[in-house]
Amino acid sequence: MSATAPAGILAPAGSGGQAPRRLWPLLACLGVTQTVGYGVLSYAFAVYLTPMAHDLHASTATVTGALTTAVLVAAVAAIPVGRWLGRHGGRGLMTTGSVIGTLAVAAWSQATTVLGLYLIFGLIGIAAAMVLYEAAFAVIIAATPTRRRAGAIVSVTIVAGFASTVFLPLTAALVDRYGWRSSLIILAVLFGAITIPLHAITVPRGSTRSSPGDEDSNNRSTAIRTALRDGGFWWMGLAFTVHSAAITTVAVHLIGYLGHLGHSTTFAATVTGMLGILSVTGRLVTTGLGRRWPPATITALIFALQAVAVGALPMVGRSSTGAVVCVLLFGLGFGVGTIARPTLLADRYGTRDYATIAGVLTAPVTIAKATGPLLAALLLTTTGSYLPVMAAVSAGCLLAALGLALSRADDAATDGRRSG
Repeated sequence: MSATAPAGILAPAGSGGQAPRRLWPLLACLGVTQTVGYGVLSYAFAVYLTPMAHDLHASTATVTGALTTAVLVAAVAAIPVGRWLGRHGGRGLMTTGSVIGTLAVAAWSQATTVLGLYLIFGLIGIAAAMVLYEAAFAVIIAATPTRRRAGAIVSVTIVAGFASTVFLPLTAALVDRYGWRSSLIILAVLFGAITIPLHAITVPRGSTRSSPGDEDSNNRSTAIRTALRDGGFWWMGLAFTVHSAAITTVAVHLIGYLGHLGHSTTFAATVTGMLGILSVTGRLVTTGLGRRWPPATITALIFALQAVAVGALPMVGRSSTGAVVCVLLFGLGFGVGTIARPTLLADRYGTRDYATIAGVLTAPVTIAKATGPLLAALLLTTTGSYLPVMAAVSAGCLLAALGLALSRADDAATDGRRSG
């Protein structure tokens, strides 16, 4: 950590976690399970949207609400999941989540009503909270020494960053060949056959706390109260919540906006598709720069760069070159928040109560992901223009950069009070 943890904040214990004897097998297995998890539980939905709406005699907007339901349920589940991880560790929880996810995807294939679909996606949201990034990060942070933590997280997210690249065409091919219901059965079997044994075998047993004696509810409550009394926590929370809303808004509305600027649908889709690859590039760049500068500073600068890129898009985006350059610059920060948040939280509060504190922050971040594109759509409908939407995204990225800068300023101020 670049700045000393403020007084009262839980500092890292020891090296920040005991490295298991076989760290790389754990990271490799989590890379695979995260790729399959995001591919089946999240990205595949886009392929099923139209055939589901047709079969259920519902609008695409109504069916899309099922995915929003899953995201909101995952947000609510994040806090109890974080507490469970802190007390019991990840093996049982992630394995159980894999079983729930398998059954939920299989049930998805049998949905005949919109209400039934929404209930099924509630289960998918619970499974997502138990098996996707936040749970995996808690396991990684507990298992990895401080000096290797950022690299360990990046190694998993780089692999999982290709989930859409793998599962969108795979799902489309399965739907074309077998229909949407039968293809979901295949995905359910694939998801269960890969994630259940890997989580059951490779995820370590036991608490994700580095101090095994601190497992009672009073200590967990104290950890949360300590974080909530820390001004830096609120600044970080603001930064990552606003940034999550901004990047999901771009992911959903960029194709439409590029079309509005006069580009073809093919060009718009191709350029937007670059965001996934760019997110991997941005994570690698951030990790490399992190050897020389504090992670919060690097992340804040990348968020500010995104603000400039989106702000410039209305002015230069009508040309193909201008649109590509703006998307390239924005895309470099597309996945940075994912790796920065766990690293900064663990550096600031230590590994002992990471899962519990991360769960508190995950809830608003996840809600922002779900509601950001919806609020942008309402703004677009109200104003009849994409310009306010892009201005809001740019302002959000700038606010996120400011929030991280102020979290570091809070560190410095607290350190000054301590030394004085």
